[in-house]
Amino acid sequence: MPLTPVSAEDFAWRKRRIVLICSAVALLAALLAAWVFWRSVDPLEAQKSLDAGERQLKMTHYAEAILSFDHALALKKDLVNAYQLRGQANLALVQLEPAIRDFSKVIQLRPDSAEAFVDRAAARLGQQDYQAVIADCGEALARDSRLALPHNMRGIALRETGNPQKALQDFNRAVELAPDESNYFQRAATYQLIGEHKMAIADLDQVIALYPGSPTAYLARAKSREAMGDLAGARSDREAGRLLEGRPK
Repeated sequence: MPLTPVSAEDFAWRKRRIVLICSAVALLAALLAAWVFWRSVDPLEAQKSLDAGERQLKMTHYAEAILSFDHALALKKDLVNAYQLRGQANLALVQLEPAIRDFSKVIQLRPDSAEAFVDRAAARLGQQDYQAVIADCGEALARDSRLALPHNMRGIALRETGNPQKALQDFNRAVELAPDESNYFQRAATYQLIGEHKMAIADLDQVIALYPGSPTAYLARAKSREAMGDLAGARSDREAGRLLEGRPK
């Protein structure tokens, strides 16, 4: 069979086609290498932004911290700690809806996290969404029953929704787990609400012993002392409270 003659044009086109195929293969290889490199660098850059945001958060530079967490999440969308820390920064700035969205994302990605439910409950408490606070605190305690803060927040929510006796159960447990000024003060406020002023005074004594610079504790104790007929003690506490507030007598 005779060979078909190849023209100069055909030869040049075949040569160009080989060059184009080789160029396409080289370009594809370069793109693949760039993708592999980007995939390896992305998590490192995301971690750097996360670390920077965490440092800014500790220094209370909340707005700057949020920008760092934004950058980290732009590079790695499933970075759970970035959502949680950004939520805490938003909470510190009283940006409650963004905080709740971030904590909800943490719960979606890490459903066993008691801390995320506690954080979301704190944001919802700021919104006075008491039923949601009660629900989130229950979820947190189901995951870790040794936490005092969800007992404290659930107690506040129960008291605000008209159930001070049930709230006392939470405050009793909170004081048992963490006998600090916040837990004593919230229990004292609940005792005052139900007229148990002697118990309230005992708790406010603890608050003042732990935090002697608290004007609120002195003024609250003055209220209970007055209710029990201790007018001199009430007057002394009011004077102390006003002095700590920097107000004239």
